[in-house]
Amino acid sequence: MVLAAAGAGLLLSFAALALLRPALPPPWRWQARGIAVHAGLWCLAQALLTLMLGRPWFAMALALALVMLIVQVSNAKFHSLREPFVFQDFEYFTDAIRHPRLYIPFLGWWKFAAIAAAVLAALVVGLWLEPAAAGRFALDGQLAEVLLLAGGGLGLLMAFGRGGSPSYEPGPDMARTGLLASLWDYALAERQPLMLPATTWAGVTLPAERPDFVVVQSESFFDARRLFPGIRPEVLGEFDGLRREALAWGQLHVPAWGANTVRSEFAFLSGAAAEQLGVHRFNPYRQLLRGEVATAVAVLKAAGYRTVCIHPYPASFYGRDRIYPHLGFDEFIDIGAFATAERYGPYVADRALAAQVEAMLASAQQPLFVFVITMENHGPLHLEKADAADHPALYSQAPPAGCDDLTVYLRHLRNADRMAGQLRRMLLAHPRPARLCWYGDHVPIMEQVYRCLGAPSGVTDYLIWSNRPVGTAAESTLPLHELAARLLAGGDSGMPDQSGERGGQAG
Repeated sequence: MVLAAAGAGLLLSFAALALLRPALPPPWRWQARGIAVHAGLWCLAQALLTLMLGRPWFAMALALALVMLIVQVSNAKFHSLREPFVFQDFEYFTDAIRHPRLYIPFLGWWKFAAIAAAVLAALVVGLWLEPAAAGRFALDGQLAEVLLLAGGGLGLLMAFGRGGSPSYEPGPDMARTGLLASLWDYALAERQPLMLPATTWAGVTLPAERPDFVVVQSESFFDARRLFPGIRPEVLGEFDGLRREALAWGQLHVPAWGANTVRSEFAFLSGAAAEQLGVHRFNPYRQLLRGEVATAVAVLKAAGYRTVCIHPYPASFYGRDRIYPHLGFDEFIDIGAFATAERYGPYVADRALAAQVEAMLASAQQPLFVFVITMENHGPLHLEKADAADHPALYSQAPPAGCDDLTVYLRHLRNADRMAGQLRRMLLAHPRPARLCWYGDHVPIMEQVYRCLGAPSGVTDYLIWSNRPVGTAAESTLPLHELAARLLAGGDSGMPDQSGERGGQAG
């Protein structure tokens, strides 16, 4: 009975993968190794569940339900983020329970409820309809079949489990080996700790005047005026003024689309390209404490800077409370410091963060590096309501129908722009030399808007600005992992660094 259930389940598991989008090639076109690993993992799962439950057909149904859940989550992820499910995403199942607003709306509340109801029904029906086998732990009974099945699964994994050569491009990897073998390969690869040597920063020389550095990773920030010409230019008026005075500015190639903020923040802090990270590119923080990583933060701390991160969300999210000291931060200011702060929408308002930065600079006793991760413009945008009264302030011509998410996004983008203006005015009055670096971590998720207006390329925008005049810079496109080195070196290293103050206002 156990082997029959396992065989039927194995065939059904291949059929379930036909529901993946984008579609995989049929199994007979996979690498033979991928089929063997898939079969080995299925046999082990079936054996373990049967050993626990004593009900082989119920065990098959539960294993198949898990595969179907991964397929549905992968489809939802690809729909929103243009990337299928990878092994590192399993961590987000627990995050979805602790922070449901950030995750479940992208799967869909109705779909989530249907999955939960189906699992509950399967548990009730399976336990009721199929009795546990009598003497299931006897070697001459069910246990013998379970051990045979487990041995077969282990044998397949021992013979074929190693030797995969993933490219860490999830779509092509999955097309070559199938979903389960791809998950297996990424899990094995993660056992190798991330090692990034200090040579990344060996050529960076800090300015002699030791300016304060304020870095803002602005949530979902990009110049949305590229999407639709009817957006009023003044939505980013302060940012435009900063660009005209900047040491460096332009478009930024970032390693994330729509989410996965940690990929972008780690690229900035570490100076490492995705190719250097291997499998760790998907979530650099998962295994970081096992490795050694040189960062811009550590460089500044060694040079006498106080290093602080400000992020108005729980410090435990992504394990930042453990990771950030390892990266070189002296202090992490999280949501606990913003209990009474102004909200705009569901999250802490950007201007509350600017006020926190101003207070820190005013009380600093040594050169300061402040890394700000904003939250106000975090989605899901469709959970907020567009207000027709906003249209005159945000648009010079009405957007097409179906662009309510864009209106919500522009409300927050305008507030991010105002934060940039706050920081400019504050730093102009600051007695010490200071540099501001501003960039977007990824473009926002706005599927309906992109269907109406066309999808953006995925690049965001950045600038590096100083409160000391150093001339102006031409636009330059950068990969995000080069931005911190450019900031520490002075934006455009060919520009002279002069003393004095800059007057005037941002246009």
